[in-house]
Amino acid sequence: MKVRFLVMAAICALLSVSAVQAHHSHGNYDTTVWTTMEGKVTELHLLVPHSWLYVEVKDAKGESTVWAMEATGYGGLQRVGIKREDVKPGDTVKVRCHLLRDGSNGCLLGFVTPMHGDSARGHGVEKDWDGGGGAGFADANTLPPTPQQK
Repeated sequence: MKVRFLVMAAICALLSVSAVQAHHSHGNYDTTVWTTMEGKVTELHLLVPHSWLYVEVKDAKGESTVWAMEATGYGGLQRVGIKREDVKPGDTVKVRCHLLRDGSNGCLLGFVTPMHGDSARGHGVEKDWDGGGGAGFADANTLPPTPQQK
């Protein structure tokens, strides 16, 4: 009976680990290409397991579209130095992200640069919103160059 319980516990543990790994896959994003855009923040949801930044972006014709941008969870953002007050609805931001493969208006955030004019809240400072090296990259040694480094 005890052996049976231990075997079942081990199986449950293995199944839960594989479910977590599948959940955190970036497979629905094209992580081979960076896209840059600028717009006005409409919403910010700092949540677990993923935070969301919604940005209104204008196209070449001047028409606005809201983009849903997925970031790491609030704890991951805090670990890399991002604070709740860094970006607020109404702020202008520049982002570098990976688009959804299906072409819908969403992306996996890599980096956010606040352009709100408040240096105390990080105006002009690009930060990693994927929580550990940028979306789709294992660590800081494999990051793409920032616009300032090019």
